[in-house]
Amino acid sequence: MISTFKNLTKKKIGGLVLIIVIIIAFGFGGFGGGFNTSNQNNIAKINSTKISTQNYVDYLNQSGLSNQVIKNNIDNGIIEELLSTLVSTTLLDLEINDLSLSVSKQIIAEKIKSNKNFMDDDGNFQRTLYEKFLLTNNSSAPAFESKLKNNELQKQLFTYISGGTKTPNFLIDKFYKEQNSKLEIDYIDLNLFYKKKDEFTDIDINDFITENSDKLVQDYINFEYVNLNPKNLTGLSEFNQAFFDKIDSIENQVSKNINFSQIIKEFNLKANNVVDYINLDNKEDIKNLIYNSRKNKIDIIEYNDNYTLYNISELNSKLPDNKDEKFRKQITNLLFEKEKYEFNKNILDKINKKEFDQNSFLKLGSNKIKKIKLNSIKDDKKFEINSIKVLYSLPLKTFTLVVDSKNNIYLAQTLGFDINNVDFKSKEFANASIEESAQNKNSILKSYDFFLNTKYDVVVNDSAVDRVKNYFK
Repeated sequence: MISTFKNLTKKKIGGLVLIIVIIIAFGFGGFGGGFNTSNQNNIAKINSTKISTQNYVDYLNQSGLSNQVIKNNIDNGIIEELLSTLVSTTLLDLEINDLSLSVSKQIIAEKIKSNKNFMDDDGNFQRTLYEKFLLTNNSSAPAFESKLKNNELQKQLFTYISGGTKTPNFLIDKFYKEQNSKLEIDYIDLNLFYKKKDEFTDIDINDFITENSDKLVQDYINFEYVNLNPKNLTGLSEFNQAFFDKIDSIENQVSKNINFSQIIKEFNLKANNVVDYINLDNKEDIKNLIYNSRKNKIDIIEYNDNYTLYNISELNSKLPDNKDEKFRKQITNLLFEKEKYEFNKNILDKINKKEFDQNSFLKLGSNKIKKIKLNSIKDDKKFEINSIKVLYSLPLKTFTLVVDSKNNIYLAQTLGFDINNVDFKSKEFANASIEESAQNKNSILKSYDFFLNTKYDVVVNDSAVDRVKNYFK
């Protein structure tokens, strides 16, 4: 899938085009005639190649997904994900054509005849089974064979890109040892040395506010808002076309700088008024969403399957009241993080300058040192997996900072490796060989993917995407 697709509206897009699984899709019913595709506006364009809204709807009809499944996953980005797959497939087709790759009819025929789904109990190809398969999946022989051809061409492309690469034995050997060697380490939990939040006094908090008053100034807003839902716009409970027409109308008025009070009067809406508001708790509610969107004086935002129209009448920047408990809690958290950062940085600076040695480690807390043996580079029972990889890459008797899955920080020292004997005939070594080779090919594909992103310009029409999403809503 294209990795950055979810943020691509009104932007050029690209991503991991090649690292996708190509699945031959057949028609399973489709979406009927509820969506009007007579409008042939393009939903995406790749250089001069256009993907129309009709092309995309046809692709949805072949996806095997029901209307309900798509509707239930609208907010999870299913429309964008499916479009990204179509764009990826189109990119591959363009690249195949550019490289003049081809597959003969004979190869396609052999693929079909060697498919076990079309064989009898004696292993002989049976055309009746093939035709039954096509009928069951609502497909024709030309359509199925065309998809099979495209699949083979994509395999050719991947072979063309990464084929012929062989991972040297010494890399496989190194990879196997990293994966299976045991590593013993000493570590200290640095949480034991941090000042606790309840230990910061009122004097600490007040001094911090005084010293950083210019940096602690925050925005306060006065605003009005009204929820826009089917009930208050159409009198009905469902999201129908009439509702979206009114949303479009309100959006047009906003874009034309029509006064907020004029808009709500036209649609007979009642606004909520909020004075001197600031987001101090970072909760996800409508008020905080409006606060976070305050760069736009008037706008429509989505929240909990509803739309909200808001208007910010006043914005003031000032220092919060130092008696406000939420503000003081913020300051306490800042003090804690500041002290924690400085403590960790001091140790890390000494490690980088080679000024932190065994005596320093023991002096920090000999009675707090714990031991652990990691069974392999994948053993994340104590530390986060990326920290494990760092530990395995370091020389022995080396100090470093590592974290666990909850972001607790530890000072660790590598002590020794227990290297297992390499059995080149073992299943584990064979698996290591396959995994290392796959990683090498993956690196090649990523490099080629970067090349494709410079070769092709992909642009998505977000308005067309929104029309499709609104239909399913």
